[in-house]
Amino acid sequence: MNVEKVAHLTLRIGTAFAFLYPPINALSDPYAWIGYFPPFVQGYVPDDVLLYTFGVIEVVIALWILSGWRIFWPSVAATAMLLGIVVFNPTNFQVLFRDLSIAAIPFALAMISYGDERRRRGFSGGTEA
Repeated sequence: MNVEKVAHLTLRIGTAFAFLYPPINALSDPYAWIGYFPPFVQGYVPDDVLLYTFGVIEVVIALWILSGWRIFWPSVAATAMLLGIVVFNPTNFQVLFRDLSIAAIPFALAMISYGDERRRRGFSGGTEA
């Protein structure tokens, strides 16, 4: 296995872990996680429904990224979700500052996969790598 493949796999595993841990932990301790939802999304459905629906989305994103198959869109979604958590919880920045670093991982995956998709479709952008 070459270094690029190992690096890519490491980024995918790191992102998947960041998206699999919260929904798994929320099964045993849901109230540790519900507070990260901004007030404007709470109250429309019961907290448990909101939490577990979001958890299912996190699991789907994690498994899709882990699969390595066309991961541009789930990587963009993962980046947006992590940034959204930070933006909508400014009072928790002392804990959530790490999410900015974690968001860099799926962002890097999105950029790498975007380049891979362009090459796969035959767009070189005028430069050859």
